[in-house]
Amino acid sequence: MITAHTDVVGSLLRPVALRKARDDWVAGRLSHAQFKSIEDRAVDEAVSLQEAAGLDIVTDGEMRRLSFQSQMTEAVDGFGAWDINAFLWGHWHGDGAVGERRRDRPVNLGVVSRLVRKRHPVAEEFVYLRRRTRRIAKVTLPSPSLFVNFWSPERSQSAYASLDHFLADVVAILRDEVAELVRLGATYIQIDAPHYPLLLAPETRTFYESRGWTLDQWLSRGIELDNAVMAGFADVTFAIHLCRGNQEGRWLVAGDYEPIARPIFQRIRATRLLLEYDDERSGSFAPLRHVPDDKTVVLGLVSTKRRQTEAPEDLIRRIMEASRFVPLERLALSPQCGFAASIVGNDLSIEDERRKLESLCETARRIWR
Repeated sequence: MITAHTDVVGSLLRPVALRKARDDWVAGRLSHAQFKSIEDRAVDEAVSLQEAAGLDIVTDGEMRRLSFQSQMTEAVDGFGAWDINAFLWGHWHGDGAVGERRRDRPVNLGVVSRLVRKRHPVAEEFVYLRRRTRRIAKVTLPSPSLFVNFWSPERSQSAYASLDHFLADVVAILRDEVAELVRLGATYIQIDAPHYPLLLAPETRTFYESRGWTLDQWLSRGIELDNAVMAGFADVTFAIHLCRGNQEGRWLVAGDYEPIARPIFQRIRATRLLLEYDDERSGSFAPLRHVPDDKTVVLGLVSTKRRQTEAPEDLIRRIMEASRFVPLERLALSPQCGFAASIVGNDLSIEDERRKLESLCETARRIWR
């Protein structure tokens, strides 16, 4: 069981050179081998940055992904036509100069045939990462019910009789991926599930309910599907990450965890809960009273949306507040989300990112030594 007191959610800011290389590769100006070399270099830099900051756990920064979800749709046939907008739609809120932005859901989005895996979605990421670090190497996978986004009652029923049939195949592919990662030596796997907090907002809850399940069903059935992905892998520490949207410094929903806390915290198989808590939009720490004694809470107190570096003194104060509900030895610290949930990223520099991770690690040293 992993007990590290520092963690990182997954994604890091993509270097300019990598973003340009991807554009050149797509346009045919760069060979696949040349692109992979630049991609590898970006991963090397991401690992070095995390290790230098002092993190116990590192990822590959999701440098090979368009979005934290996209490795699935890239590796599996059947999802139909899609691009990065499939992962960015929604009513995005911003503070100050960032402002609001609405992205409409692509009208042609929808699974169109039975899912067939072409390759393992994330095995390459883990194999490369494990060779580059002696720290705990974490790999992230999307929650199965997150892919309701690709379910269309009009477009998808020729492939699947129901949403349940579709998600059963998603679970099967993700379980197979976990098995492959375990075979390759993975010991820490994170399930990303931002759609649970999105149920707190009327607009996004209406979309999910339009797919045929009530709020309670989305929680209960979604947790069952997550647990099915994790079941039977005794040597792996699983985490689940909850956030409220993270693109270009914007967010999708505000609201306390209380309406969803008990079912998720108590019924999910994951033993590490990575929870967004970087500002008042996340509510109080009181819902942490529902966390069972066998789980660790990783407090996402460091913002990936704002450039200002959090002072260790402020982070320590908030951790102590949370320790009223969960003992200090079962708390850890991380950013509130990835720094770049998609290749678009947030409006920070890599130097901002570095300072924030260093402050995070300094805070942890002061508390847990």
